[in-house]
Amino acid sequence: LWEDLHDYILFMANTGLRPDEAGRLEYRDVTIVADEDTGERILEIEVRGKRGVGYCKSTTGAILPFQRMQKRHPNAQLTDKIFGKTRSVLINQVLDDCNLKHDRDGNVRTPYSLRHTYICLRVME
Repeated sequence: LWEDLHDYILFMANTGLRPDEAGRLEYRDVTIVADEDTGERILEIEVRGKRGVGYCKSTTGAILPFQRMQKRHPNAQLTDKIFGKTRSVLINQVLDDCNLKHDRDGNVRTPYSLRHTYICLRVME
């Protein structure tokens, strides 16, 4: 359970997916590929979101969390959800325990905050 949460957080911070998009992801939606532009190994993700179906290219940091999920769930079918429902209760517990539920301006951190993390990291690149 905690290992899945850890990999969920890493996956989200390296893909920029919205929590509801990640919750709908099935194993068949994710493929490890070599990026045509850089040659790096990345995940190519078929995303079903609020604007229909689209594709997402991850950073290289999303591969290991995805592979660990596959390894921990060896009997998962291609149509099984990778993460299922967002683990909001666990994330909120961790944020509360670490006194990180609010940022320095008092804004609440949620699983959606990981999308902001992804965006900020890409801008810094």
